[in-house]
Amino acid sequence: MLILLPPSEGKAAQGDGPALELDALSFPALTSAREKALDALTALAKGPEADALAVLGLSPGQAGELAADRRLRTAPTLTAARLYTGVLYDNLGLDSLSAPARRRARRSVIVFSGLWGALRISDRVPPYRLSMGVRLPPLGGLAAHWRPHLAEVLDAEGGVVVDLRSSTYAQAWQPGSRATTVRVLREVDGRRSVVSHMAKATRGAVARSLLESGARPRTPQQLAELLGDLGHLTELGPRPGKGRPWTLDVVIRS
Repeated sequence: MLILLPPSEGKAAQGDGPALELDALSFPALTSAREKALDALTALAKGPEADALAVLGLSPGQAGELAADRRLRTAPTLTAARLYTGVLYDNLGLDSLSAPARRRARRSVIVFSGLWGALRISDRVPPYRLSMGVRLPPLGGLAAHWRPHLAEVLDAEGGVVVDLRSSTYAQAWQPGSRATTVRVLREVDGRRSVVSHMAKATRGAVARSLLESGARPRTPQQLAELLGDLGHLTELGPRPGKGRPWTLDVVIRS
């Protein structure tokens, strides 16, 4: 089973480990594509500030975040498990998982990134600022930059895929019909609506439940049944078209 996560916009301020070693990261076939993204982001951050802020979608008050992008090759690193913060990662609680669940997380959790493509939670990288939705000169759209490279390395990863990514990051790799995209709905007086902030918390809780359970669902139907047994109200959508992911709704009732 693979559990796909987005990164978080909020990140730890600084690392405490050695400088970046690209060759030591998971999925070494991505190294060349990582080099290109790294060089492009560093060059942008070292250029005119106004240009960098515009490309990265930052306000003048966030100009201090460019400093991290200027020193990516020399800054102290930390594991992806500690780097990413925010609502989803708070509810996932990687640091408080049981020892067996932590081992499963190291094998099955993949975090998508506009800069690194994909990371396992044990990979060490420095703090950075770059969303997958950015058009980074001269590479252009990052989802398009990463798509062929991620397909090359991740298509070979077997098992059911639990897709907890946002749509921006989902554009970088589509696992096809072996994947189940988790959608979070809120139900009030019988009426349902898609939620955003609460969705992050629920996706984190879903990932934690799966890791702690130790179960290995082999089909979307088994995944939906398992999450129901773990206390989540779920509804599996109809069989999708060929090559399309399943949709699993997790419903929060108020």
